[in-house]
Amino acid sequence: MSTAIEARRPGMKAWLTLIRCEAKMVARDTAGLVVPIGLPLLILVMSASSAGDEVVSNGRTALDLFVLPLVLTMVIATVGIINMPSFLAYYRRTGILRRLSVTPASPSMVLIAQVIVSVIQTVIGLTVAVAVAFLGFGANLPAHLGTAVGVYLLAMAAMYAVGMIVAAIAPTPNSAVAIGLVTFFAFGALGGMFGGPDSLPDVLASIGEWLPFGAAVDALAAAWVGAAVEASQLISLGATTVLGAVIAAVFFRWD
Repeated sequence: MSTAIEARRPGMKAWLTLIRCEAKMVARDTAGLVVPIGLPLLILVMSASSAGDEVVSNGRTALDLFVLPLVLTMVIATVGIINMPSFLAYYRRTGILRRLSVTPASPSMVLIAQVIVSVIQTVIGLTVAVAVAFLGFGANLPAHLGTAVGVYLLAMAAMYAVGMIVAAIAPTPNSAVAIGLVTFFAFGALGGMFGGPDSLPDVLASIGEWLPFGAAVDALAAAWVGAAVEASQLISLGATTVLGAVIAAVFFRWD
């Protein structure tokens, strides 16, 4: 019996086919590609000229400490909170997940494949932003490169966890986009996307520091300058990842 069950499990070829199909679906969504790559890149280009000449600390410029952490956080936030939930809501709305539930290709495979494709989107957006910043505006590497990479991976997990909550509670694809946009801009506004924390009231600035967007920006800035990342920032990102996964698991519906 176990042999028969094993034989019915999708193999590597099925996984690659599913990931390729997910990638084609994402590639056809022009807005879904432009926003996570184009919007952060626009902010980078608009801010880099002046920020690249202003040395702030430890040989790092305002471009390194403020603009790049913000831009890189925007990439994962747009992909994780806006793009990915809209596709999952579409699959649920059209009954794709329900139909998959009675086949060897379980709905969880779609979730995993969508996450993989989203990671590829994030890597593309990250590569473009970093290439423009380093080759076009002379940005500097983080003083603690390993820390920056670790923080970015943790921030990615946190943003995807928030996105899974959006996918779990959104009844339609349009509502997923709407909820994702509101969440993204709320997190971004409190996390410094429209100005530094000093421009916000103290209460809102404190809230923003604990939300995943602000925590990611601050932690990346610390890694860039070579300072220690604060425990509160790591706690914020870690707690968001765990809570997001738990909440999404409780409320997620396949149909």
